[in-house]
Parts: sequence; structure tokens; C-alpha cells
Amino acid sequence: MDAAFTAEQDEMRRTLREILGKRCGPDEVKAAVRTAAGHDRELWQQLSAQLGLPGIAVAEEYGGVGCAPADLALACEETGRALLPSPLLATAVLAVPLITALGAAAQRSALLPPLAAGGLTAALAVPGQALSTALALTGDNAPGEWAGGGRAGGVQAKAGEDGGWRLYGEVAQVLDGHSASLLLVAAHTGGFARSRTLLFLVREDAPGLVRSRQATLDETRPQARIQLRDTPAELLGVDGDNTTDDGVLAALAATGRTAAAVLAAEAVGAAGQALARTVEYVRQREQFGRPVGSFQAVKHRLADLYVHVQAARSAAYYAAWDPRQGGLALAQALEALRVTSGEAIQLHGGIGFTWEHDAHLYFKRAAADELLFGPVHRLRAHAAHRAGLFTAPQEKVAV
Repeated sequence: MDAAFTAEQDEMRRTLREILGKRCGPDEVKAAVRTAAGHDRELWQQLSAQLGLPGIAVAEEYGGVGCAPADLALACEETGRALLPSPLLATAVLAVPLITALGAAAQRSALLPPLAAGGLTAALAVPGQALSTALALTGDNAPGEWAGGGRAGGVQAKAGEDGGWRLYGEVAQVLDGHSASLLLVAAHTGGFARSRTLLFLVREDAPGLVRSRQATLDETRPQARIQLRDTPAELLGVDGDNTTDDGVLAALAATGRTAAAVLAAEAVGAAGQALARTVEYVRQREQFGRPVGSFQAVKHRLADLYVHVQAARSAAYYAAWDPRQGGLALAQALEALRVTSGEAIQLHGGIGFTWEHDAHLYFKRAAADELLFGPVHRLRAHAAHRAGLFTAPQEKVAV
């Protein structure tokens, strides 16, 4: 495996860093998340038109760039540095792979080109506040109980007499669910005895759809509560073709592996920037007539953080080329971001403990990501379980 970056990848990183450096400083981030959309629409269109950011991993036949997931991870490392609030994660990382894997030919042709161009945004709605389980990051998603299991709760789907579908239920903590033009909703159908989990497409103007933005710890990850009240929906795919439990859950798990690698790169970008800002501060801040960064104890703490971040970066880059290692890389990256952002607050001294300080943006991102996609110990435990580390060796049978 050649993990060296190509000239095109280096140029994409440089261009994206230059744009975000001009348009996505801490003040701009705080202003963008307080808009109705939760992000800067003008900046999103610029990133879509100039860099094709939402279409990086979309095939060229559908208007995308046709790059590998590694390119998307590299781009998200830069968006993580700036804590960019955007529909990139919900649209390109979660929704697009599912539409590509499960969608019928007509659905792919109709949806993927506008998604790749940035004109259409999408969000994945998973009931039960169990996004990490649905994506098979912290547990096995095969039973489908995370979506209600056919019992009360979750979202239920009922086939109509006209051949369409109707959805009933409520979903909370939907990333960018308040502003997405298209919702991918995981719902149960068939009742308890013959229950199966399927994915449905719901348009933003569908009757009976009620959306409200939720207050969140990390405002750069906007979330919404979705209510479905006899809402018309379209089945993703053709019934009987990739719409079995195995097909849908396998697609969710595959999406989860790629998403974990991308999220790991994004967390590494955030951790690296938090460390860089802290190093710059301790170089300038003086105490007892000398820079704070010149004290040996501070140097040791910064050196430990550097090791954390570099180890997490190596794991994230490896996972970008081999998404099967995404769970472990995400665990290491989230831990590095949590430790680095916490130390950044302390090393900034009294000013760092004020809630309005920029260091808290990184701390909130670390806490929110671990709540959504972790926690770290469950990511590691599930990865170890899949690798068979805790499986008892089989006894040899005498012949």
C-alpha cells in the first residue's frame, strides 16, 4: 500500500486550507451556526462549485469527482481544522453512499447529480438516538432493534393502497435534519412477526413532516427533531432488490466504516489545530518575566499532546486507505481530540476557562462527537470483538 499523498491531493489540501483560512475563522463559525441553516450557505456553494467538495466520492457518471474515500478523508481533515459547519458529513459521508448502494437506477440518476453539485443536501434519520449502532460502530446492527424492532417506538412504515408508503414516528438528533432537502429515514415495516428495517426517502415539503432544530452542546453539528405524521415516502431501492434486512444493514455497516475513517481524519484536524493554537498562545503569554511555553512542565505537556495527535493522525491515514480499521482510528482520534482540547483550555489559563473562548469550540466538538459516534471504549470494544480478540480458543477434538 502506497500511503503517500499525490500532487493532486496536496493541491486540494492547500486550496481548501486557503479558502477556509479566509472564510472560516472562529468569529465566522460562531456567526454561521446561529443562522437558520446552521451554516454559511454562500461558503458551501463556493466549496461545491470550486472544489466539488460534496461530490468527491461520487462517481463521474453522476456528476461527481470520482475520487476514493481517502480524498474525502483528506478534505475533512481540513474542514475539521476550521470546525467548518456544513452539510458535508450528513450529505457526502452518510447519505450519498447509501443512495449509491441501495438506490434504484432512476433514484441514483435523479439524486446523485444535485447532491454532488451541492444544490441538494440530505440527512440520515435513525430512530432511538442510536446512530453509532445503526452504522455498526459500537455494536452489531443486525437485529435492527436500534430502529424499534417492530415494537412501539422508532418509525413505522405502512404500504398504502396506491403502492406508496406512509411513515409514522419521531426521530431526534438528526444531523442537519432541520435544513436538509432530502431525508433518508430508517423505518420498520411488516409488524413484529415479519419486521424488517428499510430506508425511505422523504422530501422537505412532504405533508405531515415537522422539523425543529434542537439545542446542542456543539453548535457546529446542528441537529433536529423529525416528526412523521402519516408522511408520504418513497422506498429507497426497488422492493425485493437490496431491500432485505441483510442488504440494508450491510449498506449501513459499509457506510459506517467509511464514515469512521472520515470522522477520524476530521477529529485529527481539529486536534492538530487546537494544539497549534495552544503552542502559539504559550509562546506569547508571559509569566514571571518569561514565556509560559519556556517552562519545562509546559513543554512536557505539549510534547505528550503532540504524540497523541501524531499517533491519531497515523491511524486516521491508515484507515483512509483501509476503512475496515475505521473504528479503531476513530476511537484514537476522538480520544486525542478530547485530551488535546481539555489541555488547551488549561494551558490558556484563566481566559481559557471562560465559556466564550475559542478553545471551547474544540472541547464541545470533542464531547459532541463522542456522544454521537462513541464512546471511545465502546468503539474499541466492538473493534476488538470483530477481530476476535476476546473469543475463547476452540478446543481440539480428538480424532
